[in-house]
Amino acid sequence: RSAMDHQPKFFENLSGTGKAIGVLTSGGEGGGGMNAAVRAVVRMGIYVKAKVYFVFEGYQGMVDGGDNIVEVSWESVSSILQVGGTVIGSARCKSFRTREGRLQAAYNLVQRGITNLCVIGGDGSLTGANLFREEWSGLLEELAQKGKIDEEAVKKYAYLNIVGMVGSIDNDFCGTDMTIGTDSALHRIIEVVDAIMTTAQSHQRTFVLEVMGRHCGYLALVSALACGADWVFIPEYPPEEGWEDSMCVKLSENRARKKRLNIIIVAEGAIDCHNKPITSEKVKDLVVQRLGFDTRVTILGHVQRGGTPSAFDRILASRMGVEAVLALLEATPATPACVVSLSGNQAVRLPLMECVQMTQEVQKAMDEGRFVEAVRLRGRSFENNLNTYKLLSHKKPDAELPKTNFNVAVLNVGAPAAGMNAAVRAAVRVGITEGHKMFAVIDGFEGFARGKIKEISWGDVGGWTGQGGSILGTKRTLPAKYLEKIADQMRTNNINALMVIGGFEAYLGLLELSAAREKYDEFCVPMVMVPATVSNNVPGSDFSIGADTALNTITDTMGGYCGYLANMGALAAGADAAYIFEEQFDIRELQANVEHLTEKMKTSIQRGLVLRNENCNENYTTDFIYQLYSEEGKGVFDCRKNVLGHMQQGGAPSPFDRNFGTKISAKAMQWISKKLKETYRKGKVFANTDDSVCLLGMRRRNLVFQPVAELKNETDFVHRIPKEQWWLKLRPLMKILAKYKTSYDVSDSGQLEHVAMHRPKEAETGAI
Repeated sequence: RSAMDHQPKFFENLSGTGKAIGVLTSGGEGGGGMNAAVRAVVRMGIYVKAKVYFVFEGYQGMVDGGDNIVEVSWESVSSILQVGGTVIGSARCKSFRTREGRLQAAYNLVQRGITNLCVIGGDGSLTGANLFREEWSGLLEELAQKGKIDEEAVKKYAYLNIVGMVGSIDNDFCGTDMTIGTDSALHRIIEVVDAIMTTAQSHQRTFVLEVMGRHCGYLALVSALACGADWVFIPEYPPEEGWEDSMCVKLSENRARKKRLNIIIVAEGAIDCHNKPITSEKVKDLVVQRLGFDTRVTILGHVQRGGTPSAFDRILASRMGVEAVLALLEATPATPACVVSLSGNQAVRLPLMECVQMTQEVQKAMDEGRFVEAVRLRGRSFENNLNTYKLLSHKKPDAELPKTNFNVAVLNVGAPAAGMNAAVRAAVRVGITEGHKMFAVIDGFEGFARGKIKEISWGDVGGWTGQGGSILGTKRTLPAKYLEKIADQMRTNNINALMVIGGFEAYLGLLELSAAREKYDEFCVPMVMVPATVSNNVPGSDFSIGADTALNTITDTMGGYCGYLANMGALAAGADAAYIFEEQFDIRELQANVEHLTEKMKTSIQRGLVLRNENCNENYTTDFIYQLYSEEGKGVFDCRKNVLGHMQQGGAPSPFDRNFGTKISAKAMQWISKKLKETYRKGKVFANTDDSVCLLGMRRRNLVFQPVAELKNETDFVHRIPKEQWWLKLRPLMKILAKYKTSYDVSDSGQLEHVAMHRPKEAETGAI
């Protein structure tokens, strides 16, 4: 919906006065980000004037009562954002499974007037919460009969509202794109794989890596995609009969191609097509016996749950926590218990039991050997991951590949962004699979003009997914001053389509090339752009490759005029203020921020964090702000400054960027193939319509191809940013969580949807 066609609905009208919210974490599955969710629930709850209670040790604490259920203040959740696990504890609880246990729990809640519960856990914990809600009025009747509570209380606390958030590193809950903790677990796995890759390069080795996922292969599948593993075993998609032979053939072919390292990833619940387990030891023994390769097994185990939560998980959990409080405030006795979740880039609410039922359907399908169905039920994101993995990991013999006689060139334009190499690899391999000859252009448009262009093969891009920067080399130079030379090169190399991976310059470059079509026929070919820039400032896309990696390296941020990094970094780090170009500020606001921080330092919270975007204001520089805070904070706090600069472009790409890059680029390549077929007439390709020069972007829930000509109206060319930016709506969240009074537009917050509907045509990324 554009800003025009809906009247903002602000949550000031939603008051929590007189309401009490209990928050608990439950089950053994939780990973990084649970504390961010707890913090957001507490602060949003207090912000809307509700009372908020911690329930320590999950359901066990609810049954035991006493000191396990305590009212909390704003300060109670300070400094927990960056801590893994859960600060309020989580225990498996046998007594809650009995009616006596639930009766006691209901009594403990009624004593404190709590009739709203926010449960963060896996499907078991959420199912338990739903049962509790269904029994609630019966439990109160029974307590009244036993004389433990009076009739007044039965009337006053007649209904229990429940909102769930899924905390599970397996990402095994249907209906949610990403569960809290999954992205952090992927970070741990990829760190291990990257470390292994550096040591194993020196010896020829095979590594068998076992990752978590007893019933769900998500972690195994996505980490296999993110590191270009040779083989992956997951419960939903068992290998065909005779897999032992195919795997060994593949491994020895890779060795023959001079690949020094083989990586095989095994989900702990992997099975063969007869439902027999495939263990990492079994895989290792097979490789040693058949091929004699030096083979090591690494079992990651609980490492995957630990460590600092990733930026993605902190933002996801903070958004979900706020959404959960809104859902509780809006709940009526008639609304079913719901889970809050992210679909693409949008918060949604789904009926809890529909999700649970669908999750159980997957298991049933697997038990009955209906594996195709199991993959479909896991949802589009999972299915796409699997298809992309199959497409990119196994090269068909040349004889089996189609021959199209089309030549497609790939280039990087703009500043380097982590994940660019994964995108190039996917483009090259998909292009080859579709039968095209693939060409790599070195050093962007400048290199193109100088004839730095060469054919690139399947093997050339092996091992590229985990590499930072841009292997092809990239320059910010625009094509306008080289049009003639670039047209010559297109003619000489007979280039029939272009794929440009880059930032704002790539977008400007495509606009220039399409404008030059009148003069040069060579540019009348399909062209597509895939957005890759740490600043995330490309019109037509909510996300760009590289922005997630940059968020993970942030405290003080780059990003030209685009405040995305400063704003989201502030949300992920729990900052007190973030100064961005999009929201003008003056000396009065700076003064208010300093006073706010000084007041805060007088409480038990002894730290603060302020972020500034590099171009937010030419006079209020980082030094100015640093000096202001230093002077005003004398005797109360010390001040340090840190400018991150180019650090944010470097480093290994995050799992999100590797996968987003891989999938969006594969999709762009398939679009090129389709356009080539459509525009091939009388022995040549001729494309001169607007819809043959497109940008592939993530829009809310969908990946969409948009003609660059149509995006002109959405662009502020002076400041190189889109005119409307979705993340500005999240800005009030940061302020609320830092205790400022502000108004938050909730007209976009989730309406309850049904799970089946919850599969938009192309929904991708929120979940990579």
